[in-house]
Amino acid sequence: MADSWVFWALLSALFAAGTAIFAKIGVENIDSDLATLIRTLIVAAVLAGLLAATGRLQPTAVAPRTWVFLTLSALATGASWLCYFRALKIGDAARVAPIDKLSVVAVALIGALALGERLSPSNWLGVGMIAAGAVLVAMR
Repeated sequence: MADSWVFWALLSALFAAGTAIFAKIGVENIDSDLATLIRTLIVAAVLAGLLAATGRLQPTAVAPRTWVFLTLSALATGASWLCYFRALKIGDAARVAPIDKLSVVAVALIGALALGERLSPSNWLGVGMIAAGAVLVAMR
């Protein structure tokens, strides 16, 4: 079970739900950008501790291409978190989170167009349903 991508994806979804709820409560009386910084520092500290405790916090040779794409990913993550916390500050968590999950639609499109990934017609139907569901949840 622990070697299944579905297991880890479901845990990710569960923790992402906690992220939205806890962040909505936590950002209530604080600047959203400061809240994002606090969250980021805590994530970095916990990951460093986990890697140190498991003996995996070791300097290794990392290819320049890897650095470029991890840096781009980090910048995208930071921008996403800043926008997400700002949206939570002024919107309902139950409406913000589904719009944030339009990233699933973007990943499917970019994966197909830029990475050559292939999705079946039923996969594309699911992507369309995610998009439609996000819009329906966001509407008043």
